[in-house]
Amino acid sequence: MKKTAPTKPEIALLEPFAGLALERIHVPANSEEFAAATAEIKAAGIVGFDTESRPTFVTGDVSEGPHVVQFALHDKAYLFQVHRAEGLPFLVELLASEQVIKVGFGLRSDSGQIFAKLGIKFGGVVDLNTVFRMNGYQKEIGVRTAVGLVFNQRFAKSKKATTSNWLQPRLTPQQMLYAANDAYAALKVLEALDLRREDLPIMGLNARPD
Repeated sequence: MKKTAPTKPEIALLEPFAGLALERIHVPANSEEFAAATAEIKAAGIVGFDTESRPTFVTGDVSEGPHVVQFALHDKAYLFQVHRAEGLPFLVELLASEQVIKVGFGLRSDSGQIFAKLGIKFGGVVDLNTVFRMNGYQKEIGVRTAVGLVFNQRFAKSKKATTSNWLQPRLTPQQMLYAANDAYAALKVLEALDLRREDLPIMGLNARPD
């Protein structure tokens, strides 16, 4: 049975979604911090996931992203900046891992960018668009629509943050909040759907066709 999601005007009237506060968002800056973050992410087993790339403004330019990779846990998030060489071995391990399930929206495009940038296969991926299609929603469901649908709340996204420079050495508080909560909201949506791990449509394992 075909189902319909809430419209943008309907979502605009909802109460706001409470995301992670700034003090719960961490940006590792040295090998010890990357190692500690990686251990927590691996222990969690299932994490919210997203990436950010510096935007391109000229027709024909190809993004060199991702520049930031986000992992969200139940009460915190880690933002890995790809330009930090000391963090790359940890990031590659997490991205390739089939044991760490990474949950987000529209992750097929992320898979291509990750391969182009790092030369690795993105493993253990659950695209929530696939989950919603399995449940009768034919149109693509993004994070704002999913939060409106599942929680009856409004997920705010800043266009200014979206188009900001994600390659800069130090992320702004606005960038940190934006990046972390995209991944955090995806994890919260998955938790609310209450699916068993073995029923998740994991890309590369038991992935279902589009």
